[in-house]
Amino acid sequence: MTVRTRIAPSPTGDPHVGTAYIALFNLCFARQHGGQFILRIEDTDRQRSTLESEQMILDSLSWMGLSWDEGPDVGGPHGPYRQSERGEIYAEHAQQLLDAGHAFKCYRTSEELDALREARREAGQHLALKSGDLALDEDERARREAEGYPYVIRMHVPDSGTCEVDDMLRGRIEVDWAQVDAQILLKSDGMPTYHLANVVDDHLMGITHVLRGEEWINSAPKHQLLYAYFGWEMPVLCHMPLLRNPDKSKLSKRKNPTSINYYRRMGYLPQALTNYLGRMGWSMPDEREKFSLDEMMASFDIQRVSLGGPVFDLDKLTWLNGVYIREDLDDAGLLEALRNWAFNEEYVGQILPQIRPRISTLSDAIPLAGHFFSGLPSISAESFDGVALERESLVELLQFLTWRLEVVGRWEKAELLEVCQSLSAALSLKMKAFLAPVFIAVTGSAHSTSVLDAMAIIGSDMTRARLRHAIEVLGGVSKKQAKRLEKRYREL
Repeated sequence: MTVRTRIAPSPTGDPHVGTAYIALFNLCFARQHGGQFILRIEDTDRQRSTLESEQMILDSLSWMGLSWDEGPDVGGPHGPYRQSERGEIYAEHAQQLLDAGHAFKCYRTSEELDALREARREAGQHLALKSGDLALDEDERARREAEGYPYVIRMHVPDSGTCEVDDMLRGRIEVDWAQVDAQILLKSDGMPTYHLANVVDDHLMGITHVLRGEEWINSAPKHQLLYAYFGWEMPVLCHMPLLRNPDKSKLSKRKNPTSINYYRRMGYLPQALTNYLGRMGWSMPDEREKFSLDEMMASFDIQRVSLGGPVFDLDKLTWLNGVYIREDLDDAGLLEALRNWAFNEEYVGQILPQIRPRISTLSDAIPLAGHFFSGLPSISAESFDGVALERESLVELLQFLTWRLEVVGRWEKAELLEVCQSLSAALSLKMKAFLAPVFIAVTGSAHSTSVLDAMAIIGSDMTRARLRHAIEVLGGVSKKQAKRLEKRYREL
């Protein structure tokens, strides 16, 4: 048997370090066994998936030195490798389940589903809805079908009993079927959910081992049941521990930079980031901190993974990155790294039009362009003293803008301008007053190049990181404040 593993990211935003972490361990496991590693794009979320995000995933993983044997960019014998291009395959398999009696068409409306769940909540029952809960009487079902009501295809699941799932690291896992709902397999728009697409693709692509985050443990019974329904052998499962913030909470962009693009833009070396992710819950046999990807693959043993939540410590990563710079780069290597990082024609070419109309001598370029080549600006609460807003209003403005920017589809100046205009109007502020604190947060100065152009150039991850940094220097947001801000944000 040839070992085949995969990574299946969704192209719905900035490439996440958690994706790279899981990709790294899948790659090392495959190479340890002389196997193959596949990259598949799970882009069934039509509204949020973008080709730009997909390209960022491919670029960032390649930048880190991770390579795959099959994928949307390199092809392979099991394509297509984008789920959006495999619709007929999923429809065919969903029909197989319907024909075999393992799935059913559900015509329930969202209002009816809410009412059913509320009734179960009031009765003190699990909120998982079963086939019997969702069933309509025959006349009503026939009426809705005849009138062309939208429907989804759901799978039948047992009402009671225990499902046992074997895991490479955790041994036997037991899940109560009462907690498992009649999962939607095919949505009303004909697109599959993760659960159907994941099972069908893994089987057709010959995946033998699935290494994924532990958040998927509760989905394992559904997947195991689908394999049984299709009569297929299930891949070996291994649920990896989740990356954690220093406070042990799940790694999230609210508390820690999570985008690979952020670390690339900050000037971290790819080999340092890959090395650091390799230390997340795993260690070399000799326990050394610094090792290359080739060394990790040569020494890899999945049983050395610890189930304790690995802490993603930014200070530790920064220390390791410094070790790489000092030990692995001579002057020529450092110069080359600087060129690759920011001092290249492509990046500098975006900046020159911003500073050329503003300079009289070449030395003027440095203070004007410094924010394009730095990480987090050196600002303090006093940096905002010239802004005609109270401290509380400043934090509110920056927090609301951060939240709005988290859902921007295309990171372009025109869309950023639209976001700022709509939010300034909602806050009853003129654009000049609205942008004043944004200037300081993003560029570190009240007088600089166009802040919207700067945001477009430095990118989504760095822009949001600088806004969050400004919020922190202004005193941060407590849990109580966060609830109040979230409520007001929803009301806007």
